[in-house]
Amino acid sequence: MIAFASSAALKNATQDRADADLADVDRVQAGDLQAFEGIVRRWQGPLLNLAWRYCRDRGRAEELAQEALIRAWRGLAQWRRKSSFSTWLFALAANVFRSDLKRFPTVSLPLDAAPAPSCPASQHRELEEKSRHEALRRAVLALPLRYREPVVLFYFHEMDVAATARTMGLPEGTLKARLSRARDLLRRRFPNLETEHAMFELSAVEKGKEA
Repeated sequence: MIAFASSAALKNATQDRADADLADVDRVQAGDLQAFEGIVRRWQGPLLNLAWRYCRDRGRAEELAQEALIRAWRGLAQWRRKSSFSTWLFALAANVFRSDLKRFPTVSLPLDAAPAPSCPASQHRELEEKSRHEALRRAVLALPLRYREPVVLFYFHEMDVAATARTMGLPEGTLKARLSRARDLLRRRFPNLETEHAMFELSAVEKGKEA
């Protein structure tokens, strides 16, 4: 019952955001330019978090998130409403972030350089969990961009396969293959880690930090 309630609450919150997005876009296009502030309030934080996972530099991430919002402002008429506003916005932002990485590549450590989770005594279980999540987070960020990006969108930004594929402009089959390859790379790095379960746990922790 608790799980059901949580799922229902999440679905309602998502629908509320979608309704608010639609209302604000309609107001902007009707001439109320200040209505765009509502979009900024809802999505500035998630865009900043996404940008940071691309470039891993806070200052640069803030600039990229701002640039994505400016592009969205200028391109509102390009949203054809065939998908949610958030899917369109994240696709636009992902293109901005990818283009920036091509111009100014981020130096990435090899995946093998990501530290493995430590195994302290059982009385320090909380520290053990924190260490495991941090190690997995670092490993995700060390993945090549073609695999890191699907993991970030699918696990950390509550997108399903279809929405993630649309955001990246990929066929669903290609997206699934990249997710599978990313999990394989992480399992190879952490052979004793239940990677799928661990990434869901990590995404929950990351969402808690963002809240």
